[in-house]
Amino acid sequence: MSYFNVTILGCSSAAPTTRHNPSAQLVAYRRHNMLVDCGEGTQLQLRRYGISFARIDHIFISHLHGDHFLGLPGLLSTLSLHNVEGDVTVHTFAEGVAMLRPLIDAVCRERSYKLHWDVVDPHGTNVVMDDGALRVSSFPLYHRVPCVGYRFEEVNKRRHIDRESCDFYNVPHYLMNDIKDGADLVLPDGRIVPNERLTTAPTPAASYAYCSDTVKDMRVAECVKGVDILYHEATYGDEGAHKAGPRGHSTAREAAEIARAAGAGTLVLGHYSQSVLDESVLVREASEVFDGNVVAANEGMKFDLA
Repeated sequence: MSYFNVTILGCSSAAPTTRHNPSAQLVAYRRHNMLVDCGEGTQLQLRRYGISFARIDHIFISHLHGDHFLGLPGLLSTLSLHNVEGDVTVHTFAEGVAMLRPLIDAVCRERSYKLHWDVVDPHGTNVVMDDGALRVSSFPLYHRVPCVGYRFEEVNKRRHIDRESCDFYNVPHYLMNDIKDGADLVLPDGRIVPNERLTTAPTPAASYAYCSDTVKDMRVAECVKGVDILYHEATYGDEGAHKAGPRGHSTAREAAEIARAAGAGTLVLGHYSQSVLDESVLVREASEVFDGNVVAANEGMKFDLA
């Protein structure tokens, strides 16, 4: 059973089409349901794919172009209509708070939940959420307006108990958590049993990175180095390459160059231009550069990380 996964809710650029919705993803990690961008129609997509409104607790906005946030007022209003309780935190730039807070207050004056605004600095790499098990960091992207990507990664993975060894040394139950955290065992006669005899290595930490609108920039590769799955915009194929740079976007081939430099495990392409009618072309072009797995995002697609 996956406890860390990503569901694609929308992967078009600029505007909804009959084939794709604007940008939105749901990153689920244990008790957290986290939206990454919230384009128009996101709440309908949540219903379509059976994702509970009530569990959404964080919403990360990459930048302030409408196709990445216009679904937010409606979604937050619906949460209140459904009497959702608890805390919801919207992570966006200071300009986003100044623009969106009055709008949300107007359309959803009385809320059943507590709404928090977290100001994201678009410069540098910054930790925007950390619950001790999962850390979410923002990092700069290079678009026509300030824009950030988000990296989701497990931290502080605990070691696994070697039951046979622990039974041999009669490790008391109340010490098991300390042993998982790496503590040695001190026996009654003062001898020390190294932790490595009592445990096995932790499961490798899983990681995911979301890169929305950006031109190809190798600084991005450094920020997403080693991630298991990289979602990177691929607004155009080679045929539209002349449009990419001037409009602040990337081609599939350029996304693959970032994935290759980062040593990513899987590259997921998305944020398609309306001119892209066959995403398999983008996959083919990216695969000529990147040796790892290349996938064209589609609504409803789910990726299990752990």
